[in-house]
Amino acid sequence: MLWSFLAVLFSGWLYVDASYRGPQWQRWLFKPVTLLLLVAWAWQAPTFNTTDYLILAGLVATLVGDALMLLPRQQMLYALGAFFLSHLLYTISFAAHMTMSFFWPIPLTFLIIGVIVIGILWSKLEDLRWPICTLIGMTLVMNWMAAENYFFRPTDFSFSLLVGAALLLLANIVWFISHYRRRFSADSAIVAACYFAGHFMIARSLWLY
Repeated sequence: MLWSFLAVLFSGWLYVDASYRGPQWQRWLFKPVTLLLLVAWAWQAPTFNTTDYLILAGLVATLVGDALMLLPRQQMLYALGAFFLSHLLYTISFAAHMTMSFFWPIPLTFLIIGVIVIGILWSKLEDLRWPICTLIGMTLVMNWMAAENYFFRPTDFSFSLLVGAALLLLANIVWFISHYRRRFSADSAIVAACYFAGHFMIARSLWLY
């Protein structure tokens, strides 16, 4: 397990570093390699519940989305669909661990975040307006489930899910704003770091439950 863990971290570091200053081929190589290693590491978790396989399926869906992103731009719609499926699978897995309790400030907070982000992007999204808004909405629901889990059951397991979901939300926000509004220094590296760390923290939860 230790060597698998170290391989994930090393590959992830190479991917993030390539996003900041490396050649494009290095980024294209280490992004799928990192996710494949992450799937392999998660698969070695000591125990699995039925819903835990949804996290593995979510990682595979993300890998498919990344592969589609390497194709011409017309495949962007299908890549967004794969990322949506990944976050949906994560959300169902999170929801399986929830209680029936409800704390209304949590969904209200994410609703406000969603309105602000979509308001910033809306006029620039053109033909991908609804797919992107749907993905943002799904990511917000995923964060809602993770936050509810942590609020009512503050364990290392629920904290790992919360941090992972929040990092994926941040990765999406930075990605879309930098792509459709304005590029800024190190935006690709920030997206890469949040993207990898988010999936890593969610996969890490399989070792904690």
